[in-house]
Amino acid sequence: MRARTTWTRRGVLLGALGAGATAALHATGSGRATAAALPPLLVGDQKSRRVLLLNSATTTWEPSGDPAPVRWEFTPEGDSRYDDLDPGHSWTYVSEVKSRTWQGKTYLLTTASYGFAAVVEHPGKNRYWAARVTDAAGTEKSNPHSIELLPDGNVAVALSGSGEVRLYAASRSPYATEYTSVPLTSAHGVHWDPATEMLWAVGSGQLAAYELNGPATGRTLVRAYATDLPGPVPGRAPGGHDLNAVAGEPDLFWVSTTDGLLQYSKSRRQFAPYVPSSCGGTLANVKAVSNAGATVALTAPDGGLDRTWWTRSVRVDNGPVPAHTLAGAAYGGIYKARWWQP
Repeated sequence: MRARTTWTRRGVLLGALGAGATAALHATGSGRATAAALPPLLVGDQKSRRVLLLNSATTTWEPSGDPAPVRWEFTPEGDSRYDDLDPGHSWTYVSEVKSRTWQGKTYLLTTASYGFAAVVEHPGKNRYWAARVTDAAGTEKSNPHSIELLPDGNVAVALSGSGEVRLYAASRSPYATEYTSVPLTSAHGVHWDPATEMLWAVGSGQLAAYELNGPATGRTLVRAYATDLPGPVPGRAPGGHDLNAVAGEPDLFWVSTTDGLLQYSKSRRQFAPYVPSSCGGTLANVKAVSNAGATVALTAPDGGLDRTWWTRSVRVDNGPVPAHTLAGAAYGGIYKARWWQP
């Protein structure tokens, strides 16, 4: 599964990360976690148009009948702090949910397919930064798919529709709309990596890394590294989707594609398939993946729902239960879910 790579001046740093790398590519830790030891799950539910922070000790969540498992939730609809973004339209199809800590505060990072992108303070829901992300014609076809908060306070957004990674000058203002951009075909995931001090992104066919250039109020992205994603079908783009750190393993990334779930070693410059220990079903089309120790949570479409990309369940590998299910007539259109690990 060796992929073609290209290098610039940061290649030597990436290669230096090899010291101390583990021999196997896997989620860190050993033994099956108990429910009490696991963090809550952050769930983006497109059907209810909400982000929900849910108790992972509960197997079936049914917020309409039992709100107790809901520890926190967010929707910009009806919140005057986000009225300028027209959330009735832009907040359609929640496409990313992440948690981050920056300068002593915890944030939800979220996007929606029709243009909403925001960094939202937890628990107060204050707006650190938010924008309506559109294409050059002002339409929602840019499709923001992932978001990252950088150490300098700026915000990166991956746009799958317009095929680019934008860097917004969020350090200037909660309402900043200025950005710079680099192309990446069908950009789906972005992740800041402190080990390499670079912004990494995944598109339909490549995993790429970018250096930050210039002052904080006028940053640009410069591609420093790229490698082709492995794919079993020659001539067909592998369809890269999610990109995340493997918690506890600073050398490794999670990378999901149309065909499977992978881990990428920065030091070896290699992909390897993730082999689950207990999780049933295919690992194709994984929309989100994260681990808490050896316990892995992921989402992948169920089929038979109102949208082909939805699922009712967060699947769990090497955990106390095989899945958590979001139930009720108003809920059950999960796209992404991640362990709450700010």
